[in-house]
Amino acid sequence: MSAVSSRLPVFPWDKLEPYKKTAVAHPDGIVDLSVGTPVDPVPALIQEALVAAADSPGYPTVWGTKELRDALTGWCGRRLGAVDFAHENVLPVVGSKELVAWLPTQLGLGAGDRVAYPRLAYPTYEVGARLCGAEAVVYDDPTELDPAGLKLLWLNSPSNPTGRVLSKDELTRIVAWAREHGVLVFSDECYLELGWEADPVSVLHPDVCGGSYEGIVAVHSLSKRSNLAGYRAAFIAGDAAVLGELLQIRKHGGMMTAAPVQAATVAALGDDAHVAEQRERYAARRAALRAALEAHGFRIEHSEASLYLWATRDEPCWETVAYLAEKGVLVAPGDFYGEAGERFVRVAFTATDERVAAAVKRLG
Repeated sequence: MSAVSSRLPVFPWDKLEPYKKTAVAHPDGIVDLSVGTPVDPVPALIQEALVAAADSPGYPTVWGTKELRDALTGWCGRRLGAVDFAHENVLPVVGSKELVAWLPTQLGLGAGDRVAYPRLAYPTYEVGARLCGAEAVVYDDPTELDPAGLKLLWLNSPSNPTGRVLSKDELTRIVAWAREHGVLVFSDECYLELGWEADPVSVLHPDVCGGSYEGIVAVHSLSKRSNLAGYRAAFIAGDAAVLGELLQIRKHGGMMTAAPVQAATVAALGDDAHVAEQRERYAARRAALRAALEAHGFRIEHSEASLYLWATRDEPCWETVAYLAEKGVLVAPGDFYGEAGERFVRVAFTATDERVAAAVKRLG
């Protein structure tokens, strides 16, 4: 029973519990800037679409409704610049974390195969490799990797946790290298609509992929852009051959997006106004927290996109976590994302305006 779980690291967020207790004890309550979960309301038009589809007694399909596939392909063309996109180029998934964790298994990877991801990265990339028994490999520049046995290359731009954005030229170079060596690229672009000091580009843009989607797949989520973390609404887009294989596997596995969520996704992707409104909220919170942290002696690196500030006081990250917890502010230690983050903390700006103001006051 424990054979699979024994392959996995300790669930990182459990390590934060003692510091959370300290922060909760603050007289004015905790300001939780650790996990990065959306706190603002789900836009009304999305809620209305969900409710309108609530009477859904039949099973949904894994590939989704025609309306959903139309919405996905339309959005990829409008927002990502993808050209000649068909229904075969899109596939809904039950939240992006599920996809990341189980993708290597669904691709048939195992012992002797290698899965690569950034040196500072979302922990689930490593979890996915461990679940199927593949070797997890980290990189600074993926084109410097030995391609032998490398079956899956994860890109993440904008980055979680650092907020770093890969330029169009960097993406083009990496995609060309991967194709040359027959390495499948999955690009996690879940924060693409949250660029602040950079304009993130998708691997599906013709300037990057040359108008061909061979060997590349992009991962997108509505959790951040539309406050739909609770809906588990996400999708992948790109190489039709790869998505077709995953579709067959996911049919057998019953990995279906709920019908009301499919309807809600159609509504969300068809409306840009709520995304702009949410961006304005995050921009204001980001500016306030960044100014307060820098005035308090923190240095911010990268952070040109995403929902986080990558901050350091040039000390071990757990000392910083403890220091801020005493002020009632909870942040994520950088080593959650790899050893290279051991002197940084990740500060989310997903708290309410009132809680962000409280954090700013305490840092002041």
